[in-house]
Amino acid sequence: MERKIMQYFHKWKNDLIRKPLLVYGSKQIGKTFTVLEFGNQNYKNVVYFNCGTNSELLELFKKEKSPDKLILNLSLMSKETILKEDTLLVFDNLNELEIVKGIKLIGSERRDYHIILITSRRENLTIFKGEELQFKGMSEMDFEEYLWAHEEHQLAGLIRESFEKHKTCPFHKVALDYFYEYLKTGGLPEAVLKEKEGYNEAKLDAIKQKTLDAYKAEIALNPTLIDISRGIEVLRSIPDQLKKDNKKFQYGLLGRGRRAKEYESAIKYLIDNQILYRSFKIQTVKSPLSSCREKESFKLYLPDDGLLYSMLHLSTKTLLTDEKLKETLYENHIAKTLMEAGYALYYYQSEGKAEVNFVIQNRMGEVIPIEIATRSMSKAKSLSIFMKKFTVKNAYRITENNFSTKKEVRYLPIYAVFCLNDMKI
Repeated sequence: MERKIMQYFHKWKNDLIRKPLLVYGSKQIGKTFTVLEFGNQNYKNVVYFNCGTNSELLELFKKEKSPDKLILNLSLMSKETILKEDTLLVFDNLNELEIVKGIKLIGSERRDYHIILITSRRENLTIFKGEELQFKGMSEMDFEEYLWAHEEHQLAGLIRESFEKHKTCPFHKVALDYFYEYLKTGGLPEAVLKEKEGYNEAKLDAIKQKTLDAYKAEIALNPTLIDISRGIEVLRSIPDQLKKDNKKFQYGLLGRGRRAKEYESAIKYLIDNQILYRSFKIQTVKSPLSSCREKESFKLYLPDDGLLYSMLHLSTKTLLTDEKLKETLYENHIAKTLMEAGYALYYYQSEGKAEVNFVIQNRMGEVIPIEIATRSMSKAKSLSIFMKKFTVKNAYRITENNFSTKKEVRYLPIYAVFCLNDMKI
């Protein structure tokens, strides 16, 4: 399936100052498949190492410090010829610093070897940091990639054109129907592929459960034993947290007498490893927005809409008839899309309880409020108050209706949220 990150891989391959590339992102989002597909399409051969199951590999990197001898031994170990410029070396499930040190050595002294590293643990970015590596995040398939997977390139192009030219989309209903299907599968490549093959919702749920199990296995890597169980408690509570009218994370839903201090470390681990995304509350606006955040008041979101769909035990009928649950999915979708576009997330709530779902700040320093406004979540007054109070010039309202503009507010259909990125706003 076509993935946007492929464009980045091509630029990396042709970069004259190319360095070993570390690709990071959650489990089950297609990192390994996409890297190997890129390698098979663009190199004479691909040499793959699974670092998680190869103790011999770790011992090699611990002992050998010569780049040329490392390459020779890697060739012998894999029984593959490693060609300068024409072989892609892939190191998957990378968690060992000793291996990274050796790869940095190869990359700094021998730039004619092309190396991609893969990890699902974002906290490794801190451990592996250094100018000798390049870093690129990857996420699950967004709605545009989902449309590509369904051979709907033209529809995806029309949505982007409507966004860029401020005009209505001629196939609005078609796009909205596709988006409802996307909410069921989410962006997990396996779920998208199996949906195309005709899998029913029960079988798709089994695929998504496998991903949730992978998240729990990732949580189990937390070095603090008590935080493993607490992390799983937090993950399981997300559907109930987001179903509430006030979606602020409440420790009471974890059990009677639960306190913030007990869960602080576990939640940090979940955020650091992209198992959950966090949005902080603000009550005022100044630059940077991070200076306004209230650390004790936040919302937590899942990185995939399909996972939330299954954890809420939804069906097609419920999705289309229960406005509250549908809007819960909409809010999660906007949150994870903005996060994966590189924005830090905030939400505004005044003392009078007026709320704007999302507030972001772009590269130019402009503060942009974004709110959801559907049949049961019409909050035009909140957005207007926010814009006047903080002298905001541009804002977005996400609806189920077609594209339109009213005064300084742009109305976007929910399926067009993928268009919101630093290049466009």
